[in-house]
Amino acid sequence: MFEGADKSVEPNSTGPGEDQRQRRGSGLTGAVDWRLAARTGAAVVPPGPRTTRRSAEQVVQELAEASIRAESPVREVSGLLDDRPIPSARIVDRRGWIDAAADSMATLTGTGVTGGGLLTGKPAGVQAGAMLAFLSTAILGQYDPFTGEDGTLLLVAPNIVAVERALGVSPSDFRFWVCLHEVTHRVQFSSAPWLADYMRANVDILGAVGEEPMAEVLSRLLDELRERRRGTVPDDPAARGIVGLLRATQAPAQREALDRLLVLGTLLEGHADHVMDAVGPAVVPTVSQIRAAFDKRRTRPTNPLQRLLRALLGVDAKVAQYVRGKAFVDHVVDRVGMQQFNTIWTDGDTLPRPEEIEDGDRWIARVLG
Repeated sequence: MFEGADKSVEPNSTGPGEDQRQRRGSGLTGAVDWRLAARTGAAVVPPGPRTTRRSAEQVVQELAEASIRAESPVREVSGLLDDRPIPSARIVDRRGWIDAAADSMATLTGTGVTGGGLLTGKPAGVQAGAMLAFLSTAILGQYDPFTGEDGTLLLVAPNIVAVERALGVSPSDFRFWVCLHEVTHRVQFSSAPWLADYMRANVDILGAVGEEPMAEVLSRLLDELRERRRGTVPDDPAARGIVGLLRATQAPAQREALDRLLVLGTLLEGHADHVMDAVGPAVVPTVSQIRAAFDKRRTRPTNPLQRLLRALLGVDAKVAQYVRGKAFVDHVVDRVGMQQFNTIWTDGDTLPRPEEIEDGDRWIARVLG
């Protein structure tokens, strides 16, 4: 079994540093008791696929080695070079991911690892724990730029095994393919260290508590619902589902911060997908088979309850990020080459704007033209 199989070369490097613990909280501080969320999620998360201890240990070792081996081709294809050491990934089970995600959210929102207030934190903590439990069954890997000196690269072993079995693909190739994607995220942040602060600043804006009258919030929400009934909502994941409703209730400053985070997420995921495929069959012989099977799995039908949960948690918007982001990166790299594309990592002004994600030529004209 994978439960309890948590391996890292530097196990003490994944918690937030003292300076992060002392960071002033945003308006989100105290909203969620993240320690309670972690305990709740661990209590309700379903177990992963059954396997022998020997097989589980072999998977953990292979993923740890693959996470280091993936660094060289990712740097070569992406052209993103830095002088940072190459850390091994932290290989976790589902409970390990829940615990790490809760710590990261506590650090990002300024709550600290001890949790929120007596009344506001605990009910929200239970709800957040249930959501983390659901997400922990789907996450293959994640790079967390907010914990550890060099960030923390997490790989969720039981989920990777479950997907490779479901797809019927080569386990070794699939594990390395997943590592290519997640290592790309680590390289993105290590090559552009300002990205973590950019994300944190926008989260702070998003969580700021304003003095806006509730009547104005409700008015915007009603306008959004009317537009949906008319069928005039744009075909954009950020405007649909629960994410769209969240945007509709926000004041302009918060809405703009959310849009910046959504666009950045779309870029990061699309760029990682581009790199993992561009590395090609030289290092992943069955990459075409894996990509075809994986994309088919992303769009397969789900039961009504799963569809509801996916909508509430923004999973469908996340899937759309991969597709839209990769199309943007593919187009721009094809037009100007990877070296010119990498201008995108200069600062916040060179990141694509919402309208440019759908039209890479507009980004090229604004930033490179």
